Amino acid sequence: MDHMEKLREYARLIVRTGANVQPDQLAVINCSVENYEFGRMIVAEAYKAGARDVIVFWNDVKTSRLRYDHVSLEVLGNIPNWLAESRNYYADQKAAVISIVGHDPEAYKGVASEKLQTSSKASAKAFEPYYKKMMNSEFQWCVAAVPEAKWAKKVFPELYEQEAIVKLWDAIFEAVRIGSGDAVTAWHDHKVMLAEKCRILNQAHFDALRYKNSLGTDFTVGLHKDHIWEGGGEFTPDQVYFFANMPTEEIFTAPDCYRAEGTLVSSLPLSYQGNLIENFSLTFHEGQVIDYQAAKGAEYLKILIETDAGARRLGEVALVPYDSPISNTGILFYDTLFDENAACHFALGECYPTNIRDGGKMTKDELLASGGNQSDTHVDFMIGTKDLEITGITSDGQEIALFKNGNWA
Repeated sequence: MDHMEKLREYARLIVRTGANVQPDQLAVINCSVENYEFGRMIVAEAYKAGARDVIVFWNDVKTSRLRYDHVSLEVLGNIPNWLAESRNYYADQKAAVISIVGHDPEAYKGVASEKLQTSSKASAKAFEPYYKKMMNSEFQWCVAAVPEAKWAKKVFPELYEQEAIVKLWDAIFEAVRIGSGDAVTAWHDHKVMLAEKCRILNQAHFDALRYKNSLGTDFTVGLHKDHIWEGGGEFTPDQVYFFANMPTEEIFTAPDCYRAEGTLVSSLPLSYQGNLIENFSLTFHEGQVIDYQAAKGAEYLKILIETDAGARRLGEVALVPYDSPISNTGILFYDTLFDENAACHFALGECYPTNIRDGGKMTKDELLASGGNQSDTHVDFMIGTKDLEITGITSDGQEIALFKNGNWA
């Protein structure tokens, strides 16, 4: 396949397998202006899939940076009603939402931390109905990436810009299984493999997991008493199957947000709100972060943890073997969409109600009372290494090795 054929296959895969746009369904596309050509390909594929209409929201990180630099905290904290109503309307309509991401990992470097925090909190409040439905998988959504020049240069600093973009395209195609046979079939086979891992863990129904590695991670997390392991894709209430992330290599579940003890040490940088946080650690007691450190970006880690009370607790536990396709590329993507699929990780903040039996039927208060974390944020961070050991602990105290030397035991 040449590059253009791969692009068409990628667009088709995102629409047909990722978001799985249905006939007569609305489709919403979020895409940067720099990637307008690929955005148009997504629009065309959505119409081919039978979409009733396709609505595109174009964004530009450079314009957003100018806004952060020049407007006041008061302006950043005010989300216009029409904007909130638009986002929440499409969630009510169960539109399929496709977000094409990929920009400079340090796009907002130097922006005052209080501006980023104010904007984040305002957005979370204004778009709460949208995010609640998304976390409940009430509509299909899919996040996929397209290279941008500064991102490519960050990943491959030794290359000229155009060479870096080409190489990043190749890495993305490899990660989403494009270029060697039918990608749709490959994703079906991948789904079957992840489903088998979930079946085994759901049958085991561990009470807790213990983590240890040479970086300094020494940590035990309790799992929600009614936790469900998921991986690959998931179903909407209307039984439409979709993949929220492309690529995806993880299987994940809900922790008990009140049961976490010890220290987690990051194994990869975290790009948060356009800023890099590197070589950081989080120390937990009774489920809550009580201390944190970072060699770089500590002020942005502080913003994340202080988003709200739930941001200090865990909302996701995810397992990814060290010997996995993205990890084996040896590439540090500086983008959570890829890096979280190269390493075991956790997420601070909101849990996925679908990871809890009947969680979609519970109110926020009921979820929280049961141990399902509630927050206005959900941010993944990576802790997996080649020497990571994970032990499953049953309710009667039996210990079973899950990971040895970074991979399934």
